[in-house]
Amino acid sequence: MTIADARCVWLTTLRRDGSPHTTPAWFLLRDNTFWIASSTVNLKVRNMLREPRISLAVDGTARDPWVAQGLATIHHDLDRYGDLIGLFADKYDGWDATDETQDGPRVLIEVAVKRWLLRPD
Repeated sequence: MTIADARCVWLTTLRRDGSPHTTPAWFLLRDNTFWIASSTVNLKVRNMLREPRISLAVDGTARDPWVAQGLATIHHDLDRYGDLIGLFADKYDGWDATDETQDGPRVLIEVAVKRWLLRPD
């Protein structure tokens, strides 16, 4: 199994007071960039709009965890990312990352890794 095959990433953003907010998220990893689909109502999105510095951890229970830091960019124009939407559906059993019926307007979060803190050889 590779990092891209993991089911979720643990995403840590910073609250307004500077304290961490950690939440699991479904993700894709392409060319050293994480992609996460979310809703605009989620705290993690509001945190990233205010402060784009985040950290990500994949499979922290394994012998060789992956931990990265990066900057988040929020994309509201999901129509431009049809290839990624299709990859989310493939990875997560048909899940529609654009479906607004549950949580409202959707976004794609792009996180280019700036630094790997832990990365197996």
